Amino acid sequence: MFQREMTSEDYVAMLRRRWLLIVILALVGAGLAYGVSTFLPNLYQSQALVLIQKPTVPTDFVKPVTSADVDERLTTMEQEILSPARLEPLIHQFGLYPQEINNRMPIENIVARFINTIEILPVRVPGDPGTTAVSGFYVRVTMDNPQTAQEVCGAVASMFVQESARGRQEQSERTTQFLAQQIADAKAKLDAEDSKLAAFQGRHLGFLPEEEQTNQGLLAGLTAELEATTQALIRAQQDKSLAESMLSQQIAARQASRTGQNPDTFGEQLAALQTHLAELQSLYTNDYPDVIKTKIQIETLKKKIIDAENQNRSGTSNPSGNPSIEPLQFTQLRAQIRVDEQTIAQKTKQQEQIQQQIKSYQERIQSNPIFTQEYKELTRDHQTALEFYNNLMTKRADSVMATNLEARQEGEQFLVLNRANLPNAPSAPNRQLFALGGVGGGLAFGLGIAFLLEIRDTSVRTERDVELLVQYPVLAVLPSLKPVSRSKSAQLAKQSRLSSALKGA
Repeated sequence: MFQREMTSEDYVAMLRRRWLLIVILALVGAGLAYGVSTFLPNLYQSQALVLIQKPTVPTDFVKPVTSADVDERLTTMEQEILSPARLEPLIHQFGLYPQEINNRMPIENIVARFINTIEILPVRVPGDPGTTAVSGFYVRVTMDNPQTAQEVCGAVASMFVQESARGRQEQSERTTQFLAQQIADAKAKLDAEDSKLAAFQGRHLGFLPEEEQTNQGLLAGLTAELEATTQALIRAQQDKSLAESMLSQQIAARQASRTGQNPDTFGEQLAALQTHLAELQSLYTNDYPDVIKTKIQIETLKKKIIDAENQNRSGTSNPSGNPSIEPLQFTQLRAQIRVDEQTIAQKTKQQEQIQQQIKSYQERIQSNPIFTQEYKELTRDHQTALEFYNNLMTKRADSVMATNLEARQEGEQFLVLNRANLPNAPSAPNRQLFALGGVGGGLAFGLGIAFLLEIRDTSVRTERDVELLVQYPVLAVLPSLKPVSRSKSAQLAKQSRLSSALKGA
């Protein structure tokens, strides 16, 4: 026995020599596989299409509370529905696996077999091959009875529809309850911040940073008011001094007139009043009260001068004969002096009050930076609590609308588009596929047998086999001679005679 390296030509020659054996084994394998498939029970597959329907109200108006995508929720629902607790009632409802139940097989094993008969296949959105969006899913149930497969498939599809509606509504309600509790906590915190801020504002009223502009404006107004009050006080003091001067001059003139002297002081008073009038007219208009008043005093003094001159001429100093009665001019001047004194007292008091107010507002403005930092912290905490509370209120309103939407079944829901069909032909076993598998197995077995036979065959067929066997190079190769048949011999003799005749000619 000898061995050498095999080439592709050797394998081709091997197939030519053993092809009949390989073909026979392939056909035998196909027959055996098909025969085995006839003993397997027929299985029927029912299918239902469930469509994921979008909400009737756009999500821009009512935002859903479910954050997970459809694929994730479908996987979660599949795990919940295909659980022993949910599938065991179906087994008893449709009387599935009676033999196993009678043999007291554990229910976990029966449910495991039942789960293997159910298949959930998501349906992707058409158009983009790489998209991951899910538009629906198929529910496929494979059983040994077509009616049972249809009923179980319809029941499983209905469970998905009911679970979707119940799950979305429960999640919306739980979200609303959670937000309500969060709002209560946020309101309590906001009330606490309100109390802190209100207490701070009550303790430091007028010293708050937000009142600084108001304080500046009030301070400017008080400053202007103080200046006006000071000017009015100065005018009142000037008026009082002028009235007192006039009164003293008139008293002196009256006394002089009683003694027969000529009251030259009237001329001095007139000159003083005219000088004062000129000063007032340089500062104010003719309609100003002090200007009008001074003009009246000048006219009155002029009349007094004329009366005094008349009295001197007539030689009588007291026409009334009652020297104890004071003239009307004296009474008016005394009344004017009292009015000026009251005005001075009032303006002085008002000036002190304004100065106290100015001092208070200056202290407020100077103390403002001390409270700014604390007030900013309180305001920031209050604003944060308020924004958080308002945000929760908005979310709860959205959650309530989403819950109402789910309750009215206008949100996203599962809709059975194609109900479970009644299978007319078994889906398994596939006997043609079994036959093809038998052909493949037979071919593989035939090739293996042929290869073993070739390995055990020690025949010498090629010059390489000879060289390998005798260990010497081959000098010549004789072709294989086969015996010539009678018809072939007669044909060759005829051709020889014909060739000889042609040569003789």
